[in-house]
Amino acid sequence: MSLEEIIGSLAAVLTTTSFLPQAVHVLRTRDTQAISLTMYTLFTVGITLWGVYGLMTNQPSIIAANGITVVLAGLILCLKIRDVLAAKRKAGA
Repeated sequence: MSLEEIIGSLAAVLTTTSFLPQAVHVLRTRDTQAISLTMYTLFTVGITLWGVYGLMTNQPSIIAANGITVVLAGLILCLKIRDVLAAKRKAGA
């Protein structure tokens, strides 16, 4: 394994691991009130694009890390969208 692959793998593990506590908390509590819809949308699209980049350049550490993160971020984004829509329905009722 080259130095570049080691650094890339370490970066992937650290960034994905740093996201896990927030993701676990939101998924357990289902509380998305403090989360910005715009930020999570941009974050999820960005992570998806990083995953595509990893696929296009054949970089397994980028593919794996962003694959895991996009699933978690996507779940949280879906919860946030659900909450935003529910609040709009409630406000309009």
